[in-house]
Amino acid sequence: MPTTAYELTQPIKRSSCVVFASPHSGRHYSQAFLSKSVLDKRQIRSSEDAFVDVLFAAAPRFGAPLLAANYPRAYVDLNRSIDELDPALIAGVKKMSNNPRISSGLGVIPRVVSNGRSIYRGTLSRFEADQRLADIWEPYHSCLQAQLLESQSLFGTSILLDCHSMPHEAISSVSHAAAGCPDVVLGDRYGAAAEPEIVARVEAAFRNAGLVVARNAPFAGAFIAQHYGRPSRGQHVVQIEIDRSLYMNEKTVEPNGNFDELKALITQVIADVTTMGRDGVLLAAE
Repeated sequence: MPTTAYELTQPIKRSSCVVFASPHSGRHYSQAFLSKSVLDKRQIRSSEDAFVDVLFAAAPRFGAPLLAANYPRAYVDLNRSIDELDPALIAGVKKMSNNPRISSGLGVIPRVVSNGRSIYRGTLSRFEADQRLADIWEPYHSCLQAQLLESQSLFGTSILLDCHSMPHEAISSVSHAAAGCPDVVLGDRYGAAAEPEIVARVEAAFRNAGLVVARNAPFAGAFIAQHYGRPSRGQHVVQIEIDRSLYMNEKTVEPNGNFDELKALITQVIADVTTMGRDGVLLAAE
């Protein structure tokens, strides 16, 4: 493999129960992958949560690890179950009933990028699919689980902030005139993935940074929130979706003039939320 599945940046001292992860910001597009695609590199990056790992790069300075994928979502989607294989793309796979993600081409190895544009000219072999999962999906999730277990061992609880970005058009069409268009959408699977107090604490941090926050609509959390969110066991997940238009040109997939300003605000949020778990205190005062 030309690069590892992920980058894990550890703090000098682990002082927070919070773990930051960015599963969709990977941008290593190998020539072998691109040669199989009907899309050019800019088009194929349309489903990438570009630069999210850079926005949250300050996490280790505040005592929390940052786990970031190296390979792109279009190659392996780390926010899907390992068994969400698409029979329309991968040879020899049996159809899974009633899975809208697979039906729409967004399985663990996606068939399409944004706006339903096909990635490949033809199909993939089951061997190639299994190899991608063994090289990318399994190492990433093994590392993620290890980080959550370490937080629980040190602090008695773990809070995963699963960091993503969303196309502006995905929220502009569902925003309410009175509330306006949210800058950030927090997903906790309607309370199933994290205790309400923790979600409120994260929401307050973003609001204190001057950002407009909504919950669960249109993104309530996918596989990672569902799989790792176990509040009864002291393991919590809050999915974070940031409007891409705040910090990047979505057509060219390049940072815009607001990038540094938003990164500073996100660093403020990181400083705030990482007080959870510090010195044995789970929730800081409002």
